Amino acid sequence: MSHPEILWAQRSSSEDETKNILYFTINVPDIIESSIKYDLTPTRISFAAKSGNPEKGIAEKDYKFDLDFYEEVVPEESKKRVTSRDIFLVIRKKEKKDEYWPRLTKEKLKIPFIKTDFSKWVDEDEQDGDKPAVDEDLDMGGMGGMGGMGGMGGMGGMGGMGGMGGMGGMGGLGGMGGLGGMGGMGGMGGMGGMDFEQMMAQAGAAGGSGSADAGEDSDSDDDGPPPLEAA
Repeated sequence: MSHPEILWAQRSSSEDETKNILYFTINVPDIIESSIKYDLTPTRISFAAKSGNPEKGIAEKDYKFDLDFYEEVVPEESKKRVTSRDIFLVIRKKEKKDEYWPRLTKEKLKIPFIKTDFSKWVDEDEQDGDKPAVDEDLDMGGMGGMGGMGGMGGMGGMGGMGGMGGMGGMGGLGGMGGLGGMGGMGGMGGMGGMDFEQMMAQAGAAGGSGSADAGEDSDSDDDGPPPLEAA
């Protein structure tokens, strides 16, 4: 039986209970979700689970821990998210106050598998105005939609306007879709018989189609990580 790595950080507030929290991560790579046994009470947390993946040749391993919190928490106001790598908890502290807990556990002991989560930690006197380490509305999946902003890249089609100048046909390269028109360069010797206005209209149409294709490719299907749920 092994202890999983636990990472933790905290925020405190005497006025806003949503900022009076613990960030608590239980790292168990290749966790078997169906094996999880988890119990959060006002004074302690208990956890047991198995990890492994026979299909990848990863042997099963048992993990377990129990610990008493330094002070009481509010289980019904806490949230959790389970992935194949870890269990992430946002645990609400019961007593609202500006001071940090001096430690996570009730007993003043050095426990090797409990470590500070420096990716989420801020000092007590620097937390005013600090942004939450995670989305406090727990709408984690919605963050994946930010990838849709890549559609702004479609503005790159504006480069096709360079073709309006007719500068040696180099402007056409911006639209890439207009490369087919480069073949017409061979007929430059017959410029006297060419309809310059018609040629410019065709170049503009080719540049426009390249911009439309770029916009379609920018859509993102990434829904992001799973949302947190009530603990």
